[in-house]
Amino acid sequence: MEEFYRGFAQRARDLAEKADPFTRRRLLDLAKTYDVKSRPPGSARPLPPRTTSPSTLFSGAGEA
Repeated sequence: MEEFYRGFAQRARDLAEKADPFTRRRLLDLAKTYDVKSRPPGSARPLPPRTTSPSTLFSGAGEA
């Protein structure tokens, strides 16, 4: 099943090369969706590291 979605993603990219800007963006977004589906379960990308801690986000003087 992964190969099926990988093929669809590549076809969307191939079509995007010849498309107008609006359609190109939509096709590339579609290709990203197929890329995610082509990954085996459990191989999700890890979240990026947090740059600020939650306590610093709300440590300023609050407005009431």
